[in-house]
Amino acid sequence: MPSQQLGIDDSTIFDNLDDRQVEFDGEVDGEEYQFAVQYSVIEALTGDAPDGDAESGFRQHIDTIREAALSALSNGPDRAVIVISESDLD
Repeated sequence: MPSQQLGIDDSTIFDNLDDRQVEFDGEVDGEEYQFAVQYSVIEALTGDAPDGDAESGFRQHIDTIREAALSALSNGPDRAVIVISESDLD
């Protein structure tokens, strides 16, 4: 069985400063999902707290975030927004 692939819609990437997360839409196996990666994940990946550049850090580590998103999705795909936290990093 092939592993799942997450396609990220680049046009939906949004830095939500109020909720301290980067939000985006993605597709896995023909199903659409909404995702949110917490700033703490971006900080863990970049080594710096996002300060107006969370989207840049997101794009810099998009492959790792893609894998973390699949991990978060496996914990419950029935949620309205799949939140990616540090525990989803390998």
